[in-house]
Amino acid sequence: MERKIVFLTGATGNMGWAGFQELHARADRFVVRVLARPSKKNRKKLEPYMNDPSVEIVWGDLTNYEDVLRGVTGADYVLHVGGMVSPAADYFPDKTLKVNVTSSEHVARAVLAQPQPEKIKVVYIGSVAQLGDRLFPHHWGRSGDPVMASAYDMYSVSKCRAEKVIVDSGIPHWVSLRQSGILYPGILGVVNPTAFHVPVAGVLEWATIEDSGRLLANVCEDWVPAGFWNNFYNIGSGEQYRMTNYEFETRLLHALGLPGPEKVFEPQWFALKNFHGMWYEDSDRLEDILHFRANVPIEEYFRQMKSKLPWFYNLAFLAPASVVKMFMKPYAYEKWMGTQSWVDGDPEKMAAYYGSREAWAAIKSWKDVIPPHWEKNLEKARAAGECLRLDHGWDESKSIYELTDEEIQTAAEFRGGKFLGLAKKEEASIDNSTAGAQNDDATSTQSGTKSFRKPCVQHLWECEHGHSFTASLEYVLLGGGWCDQCPLDNLTETTTPKNKFISQLL
Repeated sequence: MERKIVFLTGATGNMGWAGFQELHARADRFVVRVLARPSKKNRKKLEPYMNDPSVEIVWGDLTNYEDVLRGVTGADYVLHVGGMVSPAADYFPDKTLKVNVTSSEHVARAVLAQPQPEKIKVVYIGSVAQLGDRLFPHHWGRSGDPVMASAYDMYSVSKCRAEKVIVDSGIPHWVSLRQSGILYPGILGVVNPTAFHVPVAGVLEWATIEDSGRLLANVCEDWVPAGFWNNFYNIGSGEQYRMTNYEFETRLLHALGLPGPEKVFEPQWFALKNFHGMWYEDSDRLEDILHFRANVPIEEYFRQMKSKLPWFYNLAFLAPASVVKMFMKPYAYEKWMGTQSWVDGDPEKMAAYYGSREAWAAIKSWKDVIPPHWEKNLEKARAAGECLRLDHGWDESKSIYELTDEEIQTAAEFRGGKFLGLAKKEEASIDNSTAGAQNDDATSTQSGTKSFRKPCVQHLWECEHGHSFTASLEYVLLGGGWCDQCPLDNLTETTTPKNKFISQLL
């Protein structure tokens, strides 16, 4: 059997490395081609594989098109995992936007430059950050919810922009898998000021590093159904991995032998809003297709993570809580990124992350920020009225390719805008391909109007602010995307009541 070539970006990162290991273990079916910067660290990491016949290494950079083209040429699958992530993304926002968007542009261009792009399947790894701040009672979400970044979150903006590049590029076969927070042993030792940007009362459905690696390998298997492609999915390890941020901090500290958050942090250090994270109403949908979860109980998984840490982490319990608190305090007060540095110096960030300085001052104790118990089981949450499903503004019992112009117009109006039909270049393409013949992809509305429906066709839209833009039905209706001319990290301030889609979250 001829082995398939899988081009993997970001192979030396956390998720990419887990995917690389899984694919390498299936060397009878796959050749793994990786793109890696020729740094000393990367060369050392990849050195054991340099003469491995099942591994191809392309030394280069995602921002160099020729390097990406070398990786894509001859590949059967492209797994685009690479890019800048937090916390580096928080310190270098402009670079993050450039790297993440440019790399997706290069991937799309390189795929479309191939003689038969329809034979290449492209997997884009997005982020839960693309759906912005999702606090109670909107802490459950699903694919198709509004794409919008939290304020000051250029990483989220970059992932939103990069995703649209892939989805609306014209690539015949793509999928966007939006990754959540990744649990891996090293996370127990990660300390930086952005940890306090996370609201204690926020939630996240985590994904383990092992599950994430299996997902990347499984998506390349022949048994993946054709209907999987050209859609959006959320990555999560399931019900057991749904935690409030308070619960996560508690588990993390206890894994290190430390007391709970109340002993080592001040409640005012943590922001009250303006982050991201949710529990997924639809994450099981991806598991049903790709079967990537190991389903390890959460308690056992934290024990496993601790066992993989260097020996000196086991000495953390020897430090008194007061000492740990003294160690953590500088991160809360770090100039620029520390939340407490904003109290008297940055009213705009105080408004974004706390609501106001007065709201920050009102936090007197942990009782003011610790969330109540919320149901993590989806069915129980629905029964308790805790799972508020957002309206997407169209009949989701139908395929998007069955919708009439009138139905799409209704969806556009729900977003405060207008549906203007096919983009001009698409009209020309369709006219040329269907001249003198019956259009099998045409559907008729009851009123007699006809619409051309096929995957990934660009349509013209207008947003509530009068911007005209092009986007596919997939991006708007399945992905929750909208106007690419509006500032994604400012939508909560610019959205009017006319936009009922986003207003549901305000």
